[in-house]
Amino acid sequence: MIERYCTPEMTALWGPEAKAARWLEVELAVCEAWAEAGVVPPDDLARIKAAARFDLARCDEIERVTRHDLMAFVRNVSESISGVDALSPEVESREGDPSRWVHFGVTSYDVIDTALGMMLRDSCDVLLDSIDRLREVVEGLFDRHGSTPCIGRTHGIHAEPVTFGHKIQGWAHELARSRERIVAAREEVAVGKVSGAVGIHAHVTPAIEASVCQRLGLRPDPNSTQIVARDRMANLLCVLAVLAGSLERIATELRNLQRTEILEVQEEFAAGQTGSSAMPHKRNPWNSETVCGLARVVRGNAHAMLESVMTWHERDLTNSSLERIVLPDTFQLVDFMLNRTARVLGGLVVMPDRMAGNLRQMGDLVFSEHVMVALIRAGMSREGAYKVAQRHAARAWEGVDFKTSVASDPDVASRLSAAELEECFSLAHHLRHAPTSI
Repeated sequence: MIERYCTPEMTALWGPEAKAARWLEVELAVCEAWAEAGVVPPDDLARIKAAARFDLARCDEIERVTRHDLMAFVRNVSESISGVDALSPEVESREGDPSRWVHFGVTSYDVIDTALGMMLRDSCDVLLDSIDRLREVVEGLFDRHGSTPCIGRTHGIHAEPVTFGHKIQGWAHELARSRERIVAAREEVAVGKVSGAVGIHAHVTPAIEASVCQRLGLRPDPNSTQIVARDRMANLLCVLAVLAGSLERIATELRNLQRTEILEVQEEFAAGQTGSSAMPHKRNPWNSETVCGLARVVRGNAHAMLESVMTWHERDLTNSSLERIVLPDTFQLVDFMLNRTARVLGGLVVMPDRMAGNLRQMGDLVFSEHVMVALIRAGMSREGAYKVAQRHAARAWEGVDFKTSVASDPDVASRLSAAELEECFSLAHHLRHAPTSI
């Protein structure tokens, strides 16, 4: 189900065919490295490269016997080279056949983890492209509505005026930080290992390992066991969980701003779209809600990957089963979330009149801090200035105009000129440092 919501680029990296293709790349790179070292004869290498193929259905058939997916794959590739049925008794008499060099001197996770390094590296590249597309959408939204004033809220309550661009700029910077984290995590996971069953290079040399990794665009893990250490993948998934949290923050802001009582923005609602099966009037922020829900899954996957950092001795099997789920799912979910957020923001309906109306809902009360600060500048103690502003704010809650009430206070009039008092209630002055660009 996840695949239908993802970009084709990300889906293509994690399908069974793609994973097996990476395995074959690794196996061929190992053969090439052995040939370069003078172990595999050039003619045998040429035969291997020309004939090596795999068939997933045949791999499944062999796996029912081997009960080992990588070994089933190796046997399938070997039979494509030798022409001998991998499940027949004749397979044991293939002396001198070039297929004997497939998987020579290596263990399963030399292939699996090295292939995984390529898949993780390339998946990070897809995410970086998706982040860049989202950032372009965010920048476009800022260009259109960045200067629009609106009320800022803390604890869900009106606080002081901001601009919509102030919110948007925060999203842009947060996405930029996640991008930097992914770049660093990509570098960390772009490693391979061809070091044997416990990582001690008993049957392959470090030079062979380095040659294989170089051919595949990876660095050798400087100290692998049977597997690449899982702190690398755990860090990557934590980075993706933080990104998912940032997308959730954007989506939550949009959900709140779409509440009927606020209604400052609205997700694009297409002609013929159904908001509710029972209530024809409904326009729900379902896209934003979807992003919020999926962020919880990504955080859960990161926790599962953290549990895989620990292994028994040089390797056990506890990491394998969960990684088959959390790694492809997390990348595909985060890619979906990035692109869904881009779609929401690209079609977002912004309502400046509603923003202006909500901003003025409490009248001039939102400028109470300006009054307090001006009085302090004029010589009043902070405690005294706070009490003056609070006293008139309390009267405003009872229906008295705040600005008029403040202006008529002798303690204020004796300290602030009419121009100074007017500046306290100037929206333009309040927003003079609002961002003009991202």
